[in-house]
Amino acid sequence: MGPGPLHLVIMGISGSGKTVLAERLAARLDRPYAEADDFHPAANIAKMSAGTALTDEDRWPWLRSLRDWMDRESAAGGTICTCSALKRSYRDLLREAAGRVVFLHVRSDPAVIVDRMEHRTGHFMPASMVPGQLATLEPLEEDEDGRVLENSGSVDELVERALAVVAGL
Repeated sequence: MGPGPLHLVIMGISGSGKTVLAERLAARLDRPYAEADDFHPAANIAKMSAGTALTDEDRWPWLRSLRDWMDRESAAGGTICTCSALKRSYRDLLREAAGRVVFLHVRSDPAVIVDRMEHRTGHFMPASMVPGQLATLEPLEEDEDGRVLENSGSVDELVERALAVVAGL
């Protein structure tokens, strides 16, 4: 993986499978883990719970706090976190963390995501926001340090694909 901290940002729209992948990677790689949703202020959560998309102005403080957490945890050799990271500009801000920041974009069929979100409990994001997230999503560009992971099989298969990518870094 090379010298210096390596931060893995598991990105994608809500319901794509980011959290379960990140939790498994954190356990397997023994890295500090953070769920970006935990960094949202209450006003952002209330807004999203009501089905209202966040603006960039809503997102900047949230993204900065996640980046700052990555910096604080750099001594552990890096981190693993989830973050939708829908826009290039958001990823650029996260790339400011000390060390190497690699994005693993978890992608799933939108119909599967909607079904998953309609049946999950304990999460504030309604399935009605999936189309807006898909419209906002700016795919990784060739000059960005990242890979796309299709979430089309089992969780174990997704974890193994992610670990293979990490081993190649």
